[in-house]
Amino acid sequence: MSLPHLPFDPSCCLIGGQWRHPTDLEKLELKNPSDGSTLTEIASGNENDIGEAIENAKNAFDQCWNTIPAAERGRILSNLGRLVLKNIDLLSTLEALDVGKPLTQAQADVRALARYMEFYGGAADKVHGETIPYLEGYTVYTLREPHGVTGHIVPWNYPMQIIGRSVGAALAMGNTCVLKPAEEACLTALTFANLAIEAGLPRGVLNVVPGLGSTAGAALCAHKGINHISFTGSVTTGRLVQASAANNIVPVTLELGGKSPQLFFEDANLESALPFLVNAGIQNGGQTCSASSRILVHRSRYNEVIDNMSQKYKDLIVRPAINDGALGPLISERQKSIVEDFISKAQKLNLVAQGEIDSGAPAKGHYVAPHLFADVPEDHILAKDEIFGPVQVIMPFDTEEEAISIANGTDYGLVASIWTNDGARQMRLAKKLKSGQVFINNYGAGGGVELPFGGRGFSGHGREKGFEALFGFSTLKTVASYHQ
Repeated sequence: MSLPHLPFDPSCCLIGGQWRHPTDLEKLELKNPSDGSTLTEIASGNENDIGEAIENAKNAFDQCWNTIPAAERGRILSNLGRLVLKNIDLLSTLEALDVGKPLTQAQADVRALARYMEFYGGAADKVHGETIPYLEGYTVYTLREPHGVTGHIVPWNYPMQIIGRSVGAALAMGNTCVLKPAEEACLTALTFANLAIEAGLPRGVLNVVPGLGSTAGAALCAHKGINHISFTGSVTTGRLVQASAANNIVPVTLELGGKSPQLFFEDANLESALPFLVNAGIQNGGQTCSASSRILVHRSRYNEVIDNMSQKYKDLIVRPAINDGALGPLISERQKSIVEDFISKAQKLNLVAQGEIDSGAPAKGHYVAPHLFADVPEDHILAKDEIFGPVQVIMPFDTEEEAISIANGTDYGLVASIWTNDGARQMRLAKKLKSGQVFINNYGAGGGVELPFGGRGFSGHGREKGFEALFGFSTLKTVASYHQ
């Protein structure tokens, strides 16, 4: 399928409300993961382009965005949400072609992006300070103020959702933004920025500079004009982002992935749990930071869960994204190689089920069949490291203590799920799990725009989504007034 017509040149950056070619006119090829073909060319921005974008963002912050009423900011974001929904066909098609995401999942991401704009549009004028009782003669209150210019580095796996939760919250709080989308998938980021102009966002409030992480991304993190950085991506790059920001003493929100477990106990309802046990691991081809790649099962139900998950796996077919299967291709040949390398290290493990690749899938697409392994030791690489592909492991446990030990036995701590009807156990385990989110008898809560999201350990720090994101994209000022 060819690329739909775009109302802008995708080989340009959006700087100061104008589409312009990067300084050195460098371009990058954008590939279709489903067949390996070239979709189009995008800009390869550099340090100069990032500098211009930050300068324009600073001017927009000083001259308009920080001074207009919060309610007006909210109206613009809400209008943007309506435009996103109006363009659902274009955006979902671009995401399917660009990311390799099945079309139905891409459509869900468009709706999530619109919901973020609606949520933060409605919340923009509802972040309040507080008065603090103090000494006689004093009136003390707090103010929440924007940081200024915020930098956003967005990965390729969920461009629209992550733009929504980071850029949406930053704009609602009165910040202006410079966005560096992933070089592997940035068409929906560019289209969103174009829609933002149509929605009435003032020029320079949102700037988008595509490019390599090693050039455009590094320049964004190191620039002294950036007042806050939001990064979602790998642990390795997250360390570099945090180190670079530290030179300028700039706060950073890091979301770096996970090795998220689901704990299935002897009293759990398997019929209810089964779709979550499987889908939470293979959605978007397993290329999800919060993917549930570890299934921990009480030994009394272990074989039953294996049998039922295996049957589900045997029905999974990987198809080209536009054909809308349960899974699409992985983002790139490199990612495919990484996942296949993990699978090669599992040759001695018990492979209990494997999905299929559609016989009609193009040979040059980046397809990997989903794999389900059982009896995986706690110290095996498949049980410890983030794979970022359609690979899940099932591990048995006998006691609550053992389940917690296994669940907390990685460097990550992003999401966890508990399947049990025992209310006391639910509360005990929710407290003991080292995780930013814990779901009980579900997984993911339908996306949950309102639910604070973030991790601990190698999963990063800071929170996005919900009101917590607004607090993160603001700084607190205390005012103490003494009355003579």
